[in-house]
Amino acid sequence: MQFQVPQFIEVEDKIFGPLTFKQFVYVAGGAGAAYLLYRVLPIYLAGPLIVGTGGLAAALAFMQWNGRPFILGIENAFYFFVRSKLYLWNNARKPKKVEVRDPQLEAASSQVYIPRLSDSKLHELAWSLDIKERIAAGVAEEQEHGGGVIAPVHTAREARI
Repeated sequence: MQFQVPQFIEVEDKIFGPLTFKQFVYVAGGAGAAYLLYRVLPIYLAGPLIVGTGGLAAALAFMQWNGRPFILGIENAFYFFVRSKLYLWNNARKPKKVEVRDPQLEAASSQVYIPRLSDSKLHELAWSLDIKERIAAGVAEEQEHGGGVIAPVHTAREARI
């Protein structure tokens, strides 16, 4: 049996002409608030308040902010201003220490230092790289290196464990 899967479940139904129920409530509430302001206050005080109320009602009904309803943006702004904030970065400025430099040490340190590997260190490094490759391939034997050194891992299967 095949069932119909609902498509566009985020789209609300248009109930009052071209308006959804939420949009109708926002527009009707804005119109009602504008009418009350007109009846209660003198026109020079009510005019700017009516324009602001109408603008807020229109924004709530029709505007989306980053693809989300405008009411969620207002809610997030309210919580941002009301709730306490957690500051993680605290840059406490510290006074810089003045260092006295010795000109003889600067001359000696200006030369480039090139580290040298001794033959034994180079040999050990080459052996460790070789044994790691052989362990990964699974062909390492117990005594690969002279002097009775036993490899800690014998096969690739043991290396994974």
